[in-house]
Amino acid sequence: MTSDPDRRTYDILRLLDAHEPIGSVHLTEHLRERGYSLTERTVRLTLADLDEDGLTEKVGGKGRRLTAAGRAELERGGVSGRVEQVRERLADLTSRVTYDPLADEGAVVVGTVTVPATAHEQVDDLLTAIDDSPLGPVVASLEFSERNGAEYIEIATPSSVTIDGVLLAEGIDSDLDTTGVVEYHPDPETVPYEDPDPTAHGGAIRRFTDVIGNERATVDMVSLLIEARRTSVGAALEGEAGLLVADNREFPLAHYDRAHELAAATRDRLGGVIDARRPREPGPFPWDEPGWAFASLTCVGASECLIARCVEADLATEWTTLARVQSRAELDEWS
Repeated sequence: MTSDPDRRTYDILRLLDAHEPIGSVHLTEHLRERGYSLTERTVRLTLADLDEDGLTEKVGGKGRRLTAAGRAELERGGVSGRVEQVRERLADLTSRVTYDPLADEGAVVVGTVTVPATAHEQVDDLLTAIDDSPLGPVVASLEFSERNGAEYIEIATPSSVTIDGVLLAEGIDSDLDTTGVVEYHPDPETVPYEDPDPTAHGGAIRRFTDVIGNERATVDMVSLLIEARRTSVGAALEGEAGLLVADNREFPLAHYDRAHELAAATRDRLGGVIDARRPREPGPFPWDEPGWAFASLTCVGASECLIARCVEADLATEWTTLARVQSRAELDEWS
């Protein structure tokens, strides 16, 4: 094994951590489920290299497990590995977006949240509350399933990164490099910047309260911020100031008018909040104002709002912020 393990090696370490002790046969099956085309012999040879490097060890007749050094290596490589994986995931999903907000058709990126089926009525109330608020409209799909004798509902709603895919389809590159928490109000009396109509696109983003930028923003910080309960979507739905997870991207100023039009149309169809600003224009920027050649676009997606609200209400059993690409035709209007 090289001194800088590749992604496959880290995936093997992750699988060992999740399923140890595990043998090469089952490990090969898990790797194939994740898209790897590997033979059991290749996996055995990799495990032998990991044994030699002191990262794994045999457990008599049961397979292998991580050593303390293996866990340290997994932790060391976790952030850089996730950065690469999420970047690839974002690029893949946004490249597959075909959504046309003017026609309200095509494929969008969705996030999903799973709740017990016994919470169906509560989830219905949450979706209705979002739909009735400036964060609406809500379009969603509900899928029922059974696991270990219990019934669950997976709710899929559009993610904020759908907008990046819409822009990309128009030949407009966006650089999504900041994730954070914003202070939001559906109808504030004032905002800390000059704007005659700050609530034009789903309510007003007053300011960023937490900002995570550069490489760390590419890791799925949306999920981590939600898990840490840094949001208060419930307050926003009650007409008060609330905290929402948002992301910010820059795009070429030369495309401002078209990008603004597309982002606003996407928000009007799929819900959420957007805030677009030209350079030197006052607004709720995560960092400093964008450079002269770039404009700023801050987005809050419907899925991020729903996932966060389900976590706040202790309903979510699991969630995925970048779940898949799904046809808009499969998402029902909630109103």
